[in-house]
Amino acid sequence: MTTFNDFVTPYGLVSKVDAFGYLDYLKAHPNESTKQGKVVLVTADTPLKASRGEGKTTTTIALIDALRSRGVDAAAVLRQPSMGITAAGSKGGASGGGKASLAHPELVDWGLCGEMAAIENAQNLLVSFAEKAVDEGLLDDILVPRVSEVPSRSLRQIAVDRGKSDLPERVVLTPTCELMQIVVLSRSMDEIGQRVAAMTAGTKAGKPVTFGSFIDLWRITNMLADAVKPAYMTTQEGSPVYVHCGPFANVSLGIPSLISVEMACARHDVVVVEAGYGADAGAQKWLDIAAREFGAAWPSAAVVVTRASTWRDDPALRWRYPFHINRLEGLGIPTFPLVNLWAGEDSEVDALRETAASLGLRQPVMGNLFRDGGQGLSSQLDGFAAALDTAASDSPALADAVSSHKGMDVVDQLRWIAQSAYGVAGERVLEGPAFAESLASARALCQEQGLNVNDLVPVAVKSPATMTDNDAAPESDRTVTLKKLEVHTGAGLIQANVTTSLTTPMPKIV
Repeated sequence: MTTFNDFVTPYGLVSKVDAFGYLDYLKAHPNESTKQGKVVLVTADTPLKASRGEGKTTTTIALIDALRSRGVDAAAVLRQPSMGITAAGSKGGASGGGKASLAHPELVDWGLCGEMAAIENAQNLLVSFAEKAVDEGLLDDILVPRVSEVPSRSLRQIAVDRGKSDLPERVVLTPTCELMQIVVLSRSMDEIGQRVAAMTAGTKAGKPVTFGSFIDLWRITNMLADAVKPAYMTTQEGSPVYVHCGPFANVSLGIPSLISVEMACARHDVVVVEAGYGADAGAQKWLDIAAREFGAAWPSAAVVVTRASTWRDDPALRWRYPFHINRLEGLGIPTFPLVNLWAGEDSEVDALRETAASLGLRQPVMGNLFRDGGQGLSSQLDGFAAALDTAASDSPALADAVSSHKGMDVVDQLRWIAQSAYGVAGERVLEGPAFAESLASARALCQEQGLNVNDLVPVAVKSPATMTDNDAAPESDRTVTLKKLEVHTGAGLIQANVTTSLTTPMPKIV
């Protein structure tokens, strides 16, 4: 008899799961006993500083440990971190901390699950093919960037010496590249192949040229054989955890692969999914991209994590935390505030509870999860468990939220994101000096390939520490500036740089 373990293979100290194969097997054997796990989305307050986390991974791990101690079959799906900004775990990586951490955190923090390196190599090989295509007269320029796991400002814009002329290129971080987005969104190797074929390599005489027109795609898809398989790990308490795909929801998707979450839902009753940075980033992308446009599961509940200092220290920014919670509640998602206490903050619990009550929030869950792990949460989860048991799957709010926006004018889609996710009315969404030209170029590139730019799904690119051009401004004065667009024809996405702030920070020195 075929079991899940038949799709699991050793990979160093962890395992890899053939999620594509497992779900294909379940589809071919509909009488197999499977579960329909409920998704819980763990997101966070917008951090005060781009290089500082609020504790989503620590919370996610503590939460599944706590649920399992209550007899709930819970698992987590985390993202593979990038060594670029987390600096090999110095910021916390994506492995949790203290008692709420993975059994082998170093394997995640140092990228030893393998997918980052494989995706980096595969996209760089695509660029090498594009460079050869320039030499052979098939391309005039290259639009797809090289990628690197380690950031360097000097590489963001480069020129390759070709003797008679320089060839402009650029380098982006691996989690932000189009190939990572393709792996996140695809549900089969065939789909990955089709999407890679549709990636725009560059242009010839002003006309876009896709990779599928001049290379054998098996060279790329074969390199991804292990990268498409989620890592299968455990917490220190033995709770199951799946780790797949990349971070940085401020400049890309920043969510786990759809296939990893679907696989976990087939095996567990509750699946806790971590989304990148704040609710304006990872949660926005899970809801508005993964769920609304790509059929991912809608959350049955959400947890919004904050550090006590983030909620308390800057009066001009305190509006962001209740905004996030109320936005998710308005979508019909029971949303629970969670305050991730640090050493010396236990005495603040009563005051924080009073603040939450004054804001009309649900009773917050609080604890020093680094110190106490799941034990610090298990006694506080009665309301959370009750909300999961009564989660509605057919509410009017849900029907509206998952209604596709494809075909809506792309600028109107961006205005909708600004209003719904950042609290900025459409009339206060501004266009920067280069936006109109960027939009015209995007429309022309899509038209040449028989695509409608309005059918691409917008991915907001912004600083992780801001929601608007100036979050400290009064509500009536907050704006969002649209700066430029970049088409990802293979992924079916259109990147939109928004707000006047910088996007990706460099790693902090530790």
